[in-house]
Amino acid sequence: MDLSVEICGLKFKTPIMPAAGPTVRNGDSLIKVAKGGAGGLVSKTLSDVPARVPRPCLIKVRESLMNAELWSDLSLEQWLKHELPKAKETGLPLIVSIGYTAEDVRKIAPKVAEVGADALELSTHHLSDVSTVTDAIKAAKEAVKIPVFVKVSPNVVGVAQFVQALEEAGADGIVAINAIGPCLAIDVENAMPMLGSPHGYGWLSGPAIKPFAVRYVAEIARAVKIPVIGSGGISTGRDAVEHIMAGALAVQVSTVAIIRGPKIYGLLADEMAKFMRAKGYNSINDFRGIALRHLSDQPLRTTPKPVEIIASRCNACGLCERYCIYEAIRIMGKVAKVDPVKCYECGLCVSVCPTRAVRF
Repeated sequence: MDLSVEICGLKFKTPIMPAAGPTVRNGDSLIKVAKGGAGGLVSKTLSDVPARVPRPCLIKVRESLMNAELWSDLSLEQWLKHELPKAKETGLPLIVSIGYTAEDVRKIAPKVAEVGADALELSTHHLSDVSTVTDAIKAAKEAVKIPVFVKVSPNVVGVAQFVQALEEAGADGIVAINAIGPCLAIDVENAMPMLGSPHGYGWLSGPAIKPFAVRYVAEIARAVKIPVIGSGGISTGRDAVEHIMAGALAVQVSTVAIIRGPKIYGLLADEMAKFMRAKGYNSINDFRGIALRHLSDQPLRTTPKPVEIIASRCNACGLCERYCIYEAIRIMGKVAKVDPVKCYECGLCVSVCPTRAVRF
């Protein structure tokens, strides 16, 4: 079984890599990511002016995070002389995230390519329209010979047309998506925003945004021919598989790495390998994009069909009964039973069953 992927000529030993953020804030942290089992590296976003990051800038919201992080607060010179050379010592493909405008890209791209960047990732987080992004892509393509990926904002309207314009401008790949926002969290004890940014606004990442991210990946994968790297809400190997089935070739993770540490990259790869063995998949391409053919513009059906209980898998935990708002499921003895008259086939029981004993 082979977990490796090749993107624009770069070979990654697994499809799991970090996303630009605090876990890749310098060379030492990038080395930790590599030791944790990542298949490739992505740096924090570099600019020619160090960021002045508001404090506090990171809070936990259940299993997700909100951040008011900006680009790197280290100087470009420090990245070029110290941090990127350290990352190169790992031997992994190094994607350097840079921002933001065409003018910025012209200054930064040649310098990071000279010290060994294997690809660029253009951050569009602070760019407002497609022409600004395409100008940045063209500037990058003129400045360097390495692949140029573009990380898209979840606030883009008409994403299919947007990424097609990026592809036409010369983008070699798309990364989707960035964190969602702006959002606001209030400390109710003090009636104060929990983040120190202007207005207390931040950006949401983690499990809460995964369905949104997967939808973006699917829409982009159907719109362009260039590779897509999924990002958003990945905390398990199955989450990574979901992105890949929606059309991604690889994935980036950040929130779960902040919460669980750098070992998560290898753990996610191991979970993916276990899933692949169980399903008989030999490579990532065996299941990449296989869900896309089922994404119809018509509903699956509009008349209910009672769910089925697989008795051999049911452990009578009672979750399905507790969640069923239609009172159609009861635990009887050591197994769940379904009332076919009451069952609305809403699907909630299928999604909460820990042993996958309920199916349509």
